[in-house]
Amino acid sequence: MKAMILAAGLGTRLKPITDSIPKALVEINGKSLLEHSIDHLKLFGVKEVIINVHHFSDQIIDFLEKKKNFGLNISISNEQDELLDTGGGFKKAAWFFEGGGPFVIRNVDVLSDMDLKAMLDFHKKHKPLATLAVRNRETARYMLFNEKWELIGWTNVSTGERKLSRKDYKRMYPLAFSGIQILDPAIIPLLTDEGRFSLISMYLRLSREKRICAFTDNDSFWFDAGKREENT
Repeated sequence: MKAMILAAGLGTRLKPITDSIPKALVEINGKSLLEHSIDHLKLFGVKEVIINVHHFSDQIIDFLEKKKNFGLNISISNEQDELLDTGGGFKKAAWFFEGGGPFVIRNVDVLSDMDLKAMLDFHKKHKPLATLAVRNRETARYMLFNEKWELIGWTNVSTGERKLSRKDYKRMYPLAFSGIQILDPAIIPLLTDEGRFSLISMYLRLSREKRICAFTDNDSFWFDAGKREENT
């Protein structure tokens, strides 16, 4: 199985730490966020990874060279000229996944030991276009799912904003996205958005006609390391 690590963000929530280094190289317990992400993927047999970079991209490339790519086949999708957000970054790197099977995309600032094999088994059994790892936790922004655990919308409870992509539901379940997803390569031809856009906006658009499903994981370790208050 192949994977993508989203590592191009500016790391604004970690300032001033990220004034001199990229978010991917911020250390937690003596290990960079990028290495934590790579270790998680390697644990479940991932051998080919593409990493998008933008902020202090040279530092990430040099780090990987010094670490000999951690024994993996690693490609770089360089967004140095234009930061494309999560969806645009995936679209630029989509060539990496053509002709293969389901693949993983994960945020670099998520620390987790979630069972990717169980998530992949779920994805293969239910055959959605994408499977999103979610959990019951407090947050400002929630993905909204129907009784079949299919994506139907998104909401920000702090601002009251709500976006519904479907109305065929009897009940709505708000769940927090964990920043890990498994996608089917059939999604690649459907990447019609242009320029900078988020994965969330892409999923909401596609969920109008395609199945985007929730994989609920409440038992594994999960930590959002992208917030400075969480690292002090």
